[in-house]
Amino acid sequence: MSELEREQLGPLGALLGTWEGDAGKDVAPSPELGILETPFRERMTFAATGLVANHSQHLYGLRYATTAWRLGEADPFHEEVGYWLWDGAAGQVMRGFLVPRGVTILAGGSAAADARHFDMAADVGSETFGICSNPFLDREFKTVRYELSIDLRTDGELSYREDTQLQMAGQSEIFHHTDENTLHRAD
Repeated sequence: MSELEREQLGPLGALLGTWEGDAGKDVAPSPELGILETPFRERMTFAATGLVANHSQHLYGLRYATTAWRLGEADPFHEEVGYWLWDGAAGQVMRGFLVPRGVTILAGGSAAADARHFDMAADVGSETFGICSNPFLDREFKTVRYELSIDLRTDGELSYREDTQLQMAGQSEIFHHTDENTLHRAD
């Protein structure tokens, strides 16, 4: 990839390639335990998609996939696929992804073209940066807000923290299903 193509990706250009990390922590609701903390390892891959033109809007993006495994287990417990997008004219980063449980999220936020830290969020009911779930999850574990914070270090380290806020059936308090990890460039 040329330097110009990487530059067109704005802050997402630093994500290109493959990342791996085994310092992950998933905090999720558990019927038996109340709250389950799971250590995990993870692999993320990012590949450039090139220009996507929406009339006068020009997006540059990354196709990505994430797979996570509980430490010591061979089968993944989490996967997702989607796109990360950069709208340089608007100074916006976006992440659209699908989780096989039946949840789709389009999150977004503001960032400078050279940002090494940026945040994105989505809310249920929003017509722009929003959340859509299958009927069971909407009824039992409704995702009402999603927040993501990214830190990219120049030494090839990527850290993130996600907070998927759930309104669970029969509970008045929002449950914060969190995931975080630090990954290193693998290629």
